[in-house]
Amino acid sequence: MRRTLATGLAASALSLLTVVATASTADAAPADKPQVLASWTQTSASSYNAWAAARTNQSAWSAYAFDWSTDYCSSSPDNPFGFPFSTSCARHDFGYRNYKALGAFDANKSRLDSAFYEDLKRVCAGYGGATKSACNSTAWTYYQAVRAFG
Repeated sequence: MRRTLATGLAASALSLLTVVATASTADAAPADKPQVLASWTQTSASSYNAWAAARTNQSAWSAYAFDWSTDYCSSSPDNPFGFPFSTSCARHDFGYRNYKALGAFDANKSRLDSAFYEDLKRVCAGYGGATKSACNSTAWTYYQAVRAFG
């Protein structure tokens, strides 16, 4: 009787362990999360466009448990002098928040800041003359701020 009871308890414990392990595996983010994150935080326009497409369809990426929250340009204006920087700031927040969550922020901060600057310059590329110069100067100021204080 004792052997049967012990065997039954062991089997129950093993079953519970299997259920817990399976649940943990099912809740874990896909193994390629760091690669997807890296692909969406590069300096290129194609990286920006891939992130923007994913942002509009966040539910398709829910298994990855990305942090999509943003305060846009923090305490700076989101659209300084009418330049629409808010989406660039949102991608910058995305990179910062998700690399911090992975414990890999310090190794990626410089690239995230550079990607932010490239995003801002792409906004400015839509202007001409003095307006473009003013936009680029503002972009440079925003970039310097995140390099120093971000």
